[in-house]
Amino acid sequence: MPATLTFLGTGTSMGVPTLGCDCKVCTSPDPCDVRLRPSILVQWTAEAAERFVLAQRNVLIDTGPDFRAQALHAGLKRVDAVFYTHSHADHILGLDDLRPLSFASYRKSGPIPLYATPETRDVLERIYSYTFSPDSKYPTRARVALHTVEPGASVPVHEVAFTPIPVFHGEMPIVGYRFGNVAYMTDVSRIPESSFPLLEGLDVLIVSALRHQPHPSHATVDQAVRWANRIDAKQTWFTHISHDLGHAETNATLPEGMALAHDGLKLPIRLEESLS
Repeated sequence: MPATLTFLGTGTSMGVPTLGCDCKVCTSPDPCDVRLRPSILVQWTAEAAERFVLAQRNVLIDTGPDFRAQALHAGLKRVDAVFYTHSHADHILGLDDLRPLSFASYRKSGPIPLYATPETRDVLERIYSYTFSPDSKYPTRARVALHTVEPGASVPVHEVAFTPIPVFHGEMPIVGYRFGNVAYMTDVSRIPESSFPLLEGLDVLIVSALRHQPHPSHATVDQAVRWANRIDAKQTWFTHISHDLGHAETNATLPEGMALAHDGLKLPIRLEESLS
């Protein structure tokens, strides 16, 4: 099934340009060096319940603090589901901007489902207590519903299954996701051996590559390239990129089939229909 993956943001938690910085990348005229906080949008078209009526499906991975601007730029009118990789601010602080999109969805098909690990779910419920508390009286709270992502259990969203991939962000266990022959893993510092079988046969690998210098909780470019060589996807795109890496300069040094992604980049992908 043909689909499109859009990079809504490819930057770090501080974004690029970084506040207060006048480095070469932060002052670059290249629009590919402007990076909002990391998020992707997966879209496909499928036959809806009404026969011969086509429905546009929109699934997000992470809603960071730039989500409102990203959604406006993408022309997003509807969200079918959101998957969260982990609970850090640059991945969850746009949840409240789902509110206007959730109102129409709620009237038609119920709350927007949000999928998260137990740890991420706990953080979301605490930060957004005015949304998730059963005692909340906030009248315009987002019409969303939290669901727990379980290890090894795929989550069907309409026609497509999303499978969590356990990885580590420093000492913190987080998840990436595989959908069809595409995998998205951000903020990764280590991939456990048990997760590599989940990454076999990929057409597209998306993995974080922060900078060249080592970092305690993020992969370097060299580390990400080694993973990409082992996984051997047809194409690899790097995300969660700091202001240490200039877009054109870095891409000129990467192996064939690998490149830095950039905000707004659209990839044609294919998705397998879920059997569930």
